[in-house]
Amino acid sequence: NASSSPELACVEHRKWHIFLASSAIALVGGILTVLLSRFIGRLIQRHRSGIGSGQRSYAPETDEDEEPPEEESEQIEISWLTEAKDWAGELISGQTSTGRILVVLVFIVSMASLVVYQIDTVRMKNTEECVAWSESVTQQVDLAFNVIFLVYFFVRFIAAQDKLWFWFEMYSIVDILTIPPSFVAVYLDQNWIGLRSTRALRILSLPDVLQYLNILRTSTGIRLLQLITFFASLVLTAAGLIHLVENSGDPPNFTNKNTLYDMNYFTCIYFVIVTMSTVGYGDVYCTTISGKIGSALVIMGGLAVFANSIPEIADILSSRNKYGGHFRKEAGKQHIVLCGHITFESVANFLGDFLHEDREDVDVQIVVLDKHVPDLEMQGLLKRHFTQVQFFQGSVMNTRDLARVGLESADACLVLANKYCPDPDAEDAANIMRVISIKNFCERIKVIIQLMQYHNKTYLLNIPSWDWKQGDDAVCVAELKLGFLAQSCMAFGFSTLLANLFTMRSYRAGMEMYTEFLSPAFDGLSFPAAAEVCFSKLHLLLIAIEGETGIAINPKEGIKVEAGTQGFFVAQSAEEVKKAYFYCSRCHSDVADPELVKRCRCRQSNPKHSAGKTVIRNRHSKDSSANLTTTPAGNGGSGNPAETAAAPAAAASAAPQLQRAPNSTPAAADPVERRFDSTGMFHWCQETSFEELVLSREQVNLTVFSNHIVVCVFADSSSPLIGLRSFVMPLRASNFHYSELRHIIFVGNMEYLRREWKTLINFPKLSFFPGSPLNRSNLRAVNINLAQMCVVLSSKQNSGMGDDATLVDKEAILCSLNIKAMAFDTPPPPVEQGSGSNRLNNICILTELAVDANVQFLEQDDDDDPDTELYMTQPFACGTSFAVSVLDSLMSTAYFNENALTLIRTLVTGGATPELEQILAEGAGIRGGFCSPETLRRRDRARVAQLPVSDERLRQYSQGDFSKLFLGALHRHGILCIGLYRFITPPEEGEQALIARYVITNPAPDFPMLASDIVFCLASFSVMTVFKPAGVWVCSKAMSFCSIFLRLR
Repeated sequence: NASSSPELACVEHRKWHIFLASSAIALVGGILTVLLSRFIGRLIQRHRSGIGSGQRSYAPETDEDEEPPEEESEQIEISWLTEAKDWAGELISGQTSTGRILVVLVFIVSMASLVVYQIDTVRMKNTEECVAWSESVTQQVDLAFNVIFLVYFFVRFIAAQDKLWFWFEMYSIVDILTIPPSFVAVYLDQNWIGLRSTRALRILSLPDVLQYLNILRTSTGIRLLQLITFFASLVLTAAGLIHLVENSGDPPNFTNKNTLYDMNYFTCIYFVIVTMSTVGYGDVYCTTISGKIGSALVIMGGLAVFANSIPEIADILSSRNKYGGHFRKEAGKQHIVLCGHITFESVANFLGDFLHEDREDVDVQIVVLDKHVPDLEMQGLLKRHFTQVQFFQGSVMNTRDLARVGLESADACLVLANKYCPDPDAEDAANIMRVISIKNFCERIKVIIQLMQYHNKTYLLNIPSWDWKQGDDAVCVAELKLGFLAQSCMAFGFSTLLANLFTMRSYRAGMEMYTEFLSPAFDGLSFPAAAEVCFSKLHLLLIAIEGETGIAINPKEGIKVEAGTQGFFVAQSAEEVKKAYFYCSRCHSDVADPELVKRCRCRQSNPKHSAGKTVIRNRHSKDSSANLTTTPAGNGGSGNPAETAAAPAAAASAAPQLQRAPNSTPAAADPVERRFDSTGMFHWCQETSFEELVLSREQVNLTVFSNHIVVCVFADSSSPLIGLRSFVMPLRASNFHYSELRHIIFVGNMEYLRREWKTLINFPKLSFFPGSPLNRSNLRAVNINLAQMCVVLSSKQNSGMGDDATLVDKEAILCSLNIKAMAFDTPPPPVEQGSGSNRLNNICILTELAVDANVQFLEQDDDDDPDTELYMTQPFACGTSFAVSVLDSLMSTAYFNENALTLIRTLVTGGATPELEQILAEGAGIRGGFCSPETLRRRDRARVAQLPVSDERLRQYSQGDFSKLFLGALHRHGILCIGLYRFITPPEEGEQALIARYVITNPAPDFPMLASDIVFCLASFSVMTVFKPAGVWVCSKAMSFCSIFLRLR
């Protein structure tokens, strides 16, 4: 045949050796050129150095600044070469836009050239064909591609640091094997498949190309693509070599090509994959000697590839992060982002309170973001709450991760802190950095952060987008913890009562704090009248309202309830609180059962508010108790006749023959000038040196301290600051009469207390006693047996405790047990001797614990199960211990109702205001102010109190039920009763009374009263100073407040 004869002639006259020779000549020529240029350069350099040395020997002296012309030309030449090399380097590095375009273009052209090669393998019947270049489209296209490769080759050559080594690089070998044969084919009018399959090695540059384009960013993705491209390039290149030798035959005659199978390129790919996997089905195999040698090499290479690369690829694919991806927000649902210190315990505590059934319908999804993979416990927790909780692995500091969790559309972002960290300041700094990252990504997002130290609130104000008006808030663990302890010093057991108001836990009839808008039926009523309607008609306890001026806790008659006023209630569930919104004076005035109070037809819906929704007001709004305008009007406040007349009588001295401690007990006439801080919320005094307040052993031996507060502080000179200012401030609130302020004695390391003194310098009635609180002689020196309260605090951290974190509380527990075992000259009262208690005294002790499980060690005669939750243990229930884990629920409270958190903060801190926080943030400390009528009016705000039923104000209401006491005290004295403190076996029942008491929060109206009950109440300053407040402590000192906490209706 005419067509087959040229093909046979072409096959018979093979010219493959010419194509290979062109590549070999290019390689050898390039190497020789580089070597020759180096040799000539060295000769020139040696020649110049010889001439230069001769000129320096015989030439006259010239100016040193003048340079020889040869050196100038050499510098110009070197500068030109350097600039060319830098230009070429930038061009191929992908750092510039032109470079990135060039790199991408070369990769695309390489892949296109590989496709042209595959087309030729399918089209050509033999490895060589005799076709004119002008008649072959594939040859023309391939030549154009090779021209581009040639230009890129020279650019790479110019940019190469080592020109000789450049010729041995992989991509250089590929160019040498493919570019020269394409030009030879044009000259010979004969095409050879050749080694064009090596173009597949260009696939290895794909990861670099994608990194230049910022498409590939993660290390896992880069490694995975590197393995895949390595495997693919190896298979495609090896398949091309097998295709070449099997379709050519063995040299030198090339007559024994494989005729058993159609060994096209794609069949060779299949053969290579099967061979590399060491399976070898036998359906396709090589018949030529060259092919068999190639198969052996492929098997050896395949062993390495399949033993290393394939398992690594499988591991990467199988270990794909199931906590990656993006959060898909459901329509109509809100979501929050939870980050910070994410552990099983912290998330479980948060979810237990956030998703509690009493919170009505919580249709909020929780997105947890943490950089660590959740452990098995966390995974189990996520499975139990999979409908509302999703976990994503990532960092808050990475904006891409913040975008993955949908932070821009989130309702809020909550940042948890590690309450057991060895360095609280470092933990706060890390969380504040997280807030900065969050606010930098989305400045409008509401952020609630948990801080360890009060002084670190200052740094939040440095964030420009931090705005309290948008709902941003900081829950300071130290501030609230120490505030709880301080309030318990004045109303023993109140920390337990208040903790259970914001903790969503149910035991019998659990009470929590809720907010709801009052119906128009309350419009125009005073607060006592509104509280009476809520209590008698709806069985709800109204403790505060929010009007236009802010939150008012048990305000006086002058404040009226307006339409749409938000009330703060104590109730069992949010469903019960809705009664206050549905109540209608026309339809429900005769309803006896509160359950029958439903929405009626005449109920006019409030145009501004809807049921069940909470409108968050600015927490900086100034109310009657926090209006911070200060007017100069004299100083001291000692000239106020009403205040002087209200001073309680002096208590009897425990040791008349000795000197009484200054200001340690109430006095009938107070000659001390009384002054307040600039906000009028706290008592203030002039600065005093620390040494003047340090008590020596001689001073305490000549002084009888009684009815004071002893604070045992365990800390070293380098321990983190506890923040004792947060403990002292509630005890120095201005709504206490100056004579009511209890003297506070701190016992501990003087170097540490000196560091704390910088924040306590302007508070009156403070003293310091050096020594260890574990030393009984130190405790006897400060008359701990006559103290109103002993508080045990610790700043020791678990950094040196190893794996046993429970040892962090060892000093506090040892101190508490040591005090309980101390015996004094005054024997315990008879009521205690028969109680079965092992205690030898009646000292009231309040111990702060870091680990909940350690509460079991505080009471040696109780029967608490070690697995019992903290809030169900006897020490916590009776108020003798407090743990920071109780404050976990405040994060949920801050999210659902910011005003509720403000109310709790006001009750606990004694009236700390935003203005005071701003002053402290400026570093100025507590500044003194003027005593004006406005300041004195500000003092008349509600405070926590504990009164026995035998008190003059309550005695006439004790012979009845709780409703009689509640309504009588509210009408007559403006005292709001919120709970009872009762003996487990009251003496009225004729049995031997146990000293244990339990707390009854918000008793039912028909709950019977007993003469031995003690009442928790909220009363204003003016009410508490009219009568002697010390009676409660006369009663309480005769008993040890150890109780089993039962929340009953």
